[in-house]
Amino acid sequence: MHKREPSFLVSLIPVAVLVLLLTGNVIVFKDDSSVGPNQLALLISSMVCAAIGVFYLKRPYKDFEKKALHSVSVSTQAILILMIVGSLIGVWILNGVVPTMIYYGIKLISPEAFLPISLVICGVVSVATGSSWSTAGTVGIALIGIGKTLGIPEGMVAGAIVSGAYFGDKMSPLSDTTNLAPAMAGTDLFSHIRHMIFTTGPAIIISFIIFLVLGISYSSEALNDTQIQEVMGVIAKNFNISLWLFLLPLIVVVLVMKKVPAVPALFIGTVLGVVFALIFQQDLLLRLTAGELNFNNLYHVILKVSFAGFEIESGNAMIDKLFSRGGMSGMMNTVWMILMAMIFGGMMEATGMLTTIANSILKLVKGTTSLVTATIGSGIFLNLTTSDQYIAIVVTGRMFKSAYEKFGLKPKNLSRAVEDGSTVTSVLVPWNTCGAYFSTILGVATTAYLPFAFFNLLSPLCSIAVAASGKTMEKIDDEQTS
Repeated sequence: MHKREPSFLVSLIPVAVLVLLLTGNVIVFKDDSSVGPNQLALLISSMVCAAIGVFYLKRPYKDFEKKALHSVSVSTQAILILMIVGSLIGVWILNGVVPTMIYYGIKLISPEAFLPISLVICGVVSVATGSSWSTAGTVGIALIGIGKTLGIPEGMVAGAIVSGAYFGDKMSPLSDTTNLAPAMAGTDLFSHIRHMIFTTGPAIIISFIIFLVLGISYSSEALNDTQIQEVMGVIAKNFNISLWLFLLPLIVVVLVMKKVPAVPALFIGTVLGVVFALIFQQDLLLRLTAGELNFNNLYHVILKVSFAGFEIESGNAMIDKLFSRGGMSGMMNTVWMILMAMIFGGMMEATGMLTTIANSILKLVKGTTSLVTATIGSGIFLNLTTSDQYIAIVVTGRMFKSAYEKFGLKPKNLSRAVEDGSTVTSVLVPWNTCGAYFSTILGVATTAYLPFAFFNLLSPLCSIAVAASGKTMEKIDDEQTS
């Protein structure tokens, strides 16, 4: 059987089908498009890709399926983290950690300064932990709650959280993506981090200023102080609020800083969360167990919160919506999305369509600016098609390495462009593992926070602007080659 290679136009067919289906889903299902329709769109597009591979490219279907299943296996860790975080959120609401963080956040943070403060808090935590995911799953959910109470739009708050979390993740030596990018490009970690300052610095400064300006419109006078006091009163009535509870997220942050892998660190945080619940929330547990604190009742409540999430009926609709969440089952829709997305990415790679599209992009490169633009564009494209930032980083880094050498540019120019294109844009794609994770954890649709994720939107633009100026685009010389 004669095998064909896919042309550029043929390679775009599955992508075009996916875009059409996703657009149709948004029109027909609106906000519900991510709870089934988009998953089916990814599966249908995968089958279109496979059909082209079998009937046009003349290749056996089993090869495509094997690659797709391998692609799914790559996402296993992300799925495992997602499931554990689901349990962690439920348990951390039960033990009072999240309610305490929200209570003191409402009490101490002024509305007009809330958005820039959220940006800074998430940036600091993410630099310390090297994980945007851990940042979103801990302080992120608390900040969403505070923002709701202060009357600030959820999309805006989530945009500040995403911006801060990805700035910290990108600049932290503990981050896996920050280590992966220079490894693929052929430079060292700290040269890579120092070189990113020239594009990351302007992006985060501009983002901070924008959030500062946006925050001015949410002055104290515009808020209903009675409603805020009511919310704080309901929280204090239903949970034991204690500063000691801040010790738990601090322990998790320290574990991650000590380079404990994400899965065991989050699992330890969940187990310790149960211990904290038994110590600090005995009155709440007494109500949930109908007045009988025996082993069977406690076991039932704790496991139900872990797999089905926490539920509360406080009489206050805002509090009930805010705290009735978490649990492994609440993550299943996102898991479904990740599985379908990875199958589509695997099919595109197995048929050679991704390679064809990448080679077509490389043909358009004529100079330094177009090279950096192509690098960033490829990272964004791979986030859209493979649905995984790690694949986007690896493929883009390998694909453009020889091109940067040809133009006499040091590898750290490539690693910076890879991060500016691949890392920060992954969270802006609803069906990417990062976009699906953040929208689920924060309870805010990706399309709702995307316009306010200023750092993530500005980073690629700043990178291209720096390339166009020629500044910091360091050349290879005889003394130093990396």
